Amino acid sequence: MTDPTPAVRDLVRSLDPAELPSYVYDMEALRTHTEAVRAALPARVELYYAAKANPEPHVLAALAPYVDGYEVASGGELAHVRAAVPGRPLAFGGPGKTPSEITTALELGVHRFHVESAHELRVLDALAVRTDPAARIAVMPRFNVPVPSALLDGTALAMGGRPTPFGIDPSEADAVLRALTDGSHPRLVLAGLHAHLASGLRPPDQLALNAAVVEWATALTVRHDVPLTELNVGGGMAVDYARPDDRFDWKAYGAGLADLLRDHPRLTLRIEPGRALTAYCGWYATEVLDVKRSRGESFAVVRGGTHHLRTPATKGHDQPCTVLPVDLWPHPWPRPGALGPFAVAGQLCTPKDTLTRHLPAAALRAGDRLLFSVAGAYAWNISHHDFLMHPRPSFHFLHA
Repeated sequence: MTDPTPAVRDLVRSLDPAELPSYVYDMEALRTHTEAVRAALPARVELYYAAKANPEPHVLAALAPYVDGYEVASGGELAHVRAAVPGRPLAFGGPGKTPSEITTALELGVHRFHVESAHELRVLDALAVRTDPAARIAVMPRFNVPVPSALLDGTALAMGGRPTPFGIDPSEADAVLRALTDGSHPRLVLAGLHAHLASGLRPPDQLALNAAVVEWATALTVRHDVPLTELNVGGGMAVDYARPDDRFDWKAYGAGLADLLRDHPRLTLRIEPGRALTAYCGWYATEVLDVKRSRGESFAVVRGGTHHLRTPATKGHDQPCTVLPVDLWPHPWPRPGALGPFAVAGQLCTPKDTLTRHLPAAALRAGDRLLFSVAGAYAWNISHHDFLMHPRPSFHFLHA
């Protein structure tokens, strides 16, 4: 369910207006969900959390008992996650790694390097010499695997299978594997392969894409007579903001992965979901400041906006929303109200500052509170916080 729990509702009702907007995270819901995801996956599937989805330290710590490690994609994320969950395995991915970031990752003992190009391999090998000449660095080259275009038709975001800046072109695959197995990079050890190609897929499409990647990776490693023991197929499990109660079927996905692994008894798969783990545990709570009619339509203007919750503007959807009516009006001036439905806009000086274009509320009044659900991922951390310099939201974590 995406409706706020009684604990979330009570907390939001209790907040002083000065504490709004606020992000509220239900940590028990997060733990319960992630535990169920882990239970649905076969033993030979490792679960890493993509920290970019939501790097709040409370979130990272809550996930720790259920995930095998964390994927980070910058030096900043690397240092942040290392401090929040010290000692946990980290995989360092992302294009455009700087020499200083790579050096930091080497010094901190990153578990796996997801290498995006032949150039990055050479840089990594050279920097490893400076850091520790005796070190053996586990690398997983990321490939832009050639898959049938039909497998990407249902994706919300494609990172591969077509021209992109992500991963190594398949025409270079043999040369890269040769360089990792013939002594050209003596400090680098081929741990496995990586191919995150798409986001926003449901289990049948995700499984079909995973199977195509396994087939391609197997053929590549067979050509070079090296065992394929690890394969990272990334994340990208669908989160449907239009139908938030229609969640990704982890049991079906886990069963499909078990079938896939049955034909590859030496293979460990790694997945890296982010949004699909944390999206449902967070709410963005705010207050209606004004209600007005404009050319036959109703608008609610709220504290905050897309500089706090950028997701709906980025993805072009209506953020799911619940209304909490507030009876008390503490001001001496009349309380504006109107009949719905409503478009909900923030405080920014742009018509793009819209959180939902169609809130099916019968009526709203200034002072009412709105809770936007599915706000636990790619929300605050991807937003343009400083535009117009409004106050930042408060943060609350419900642990029980």
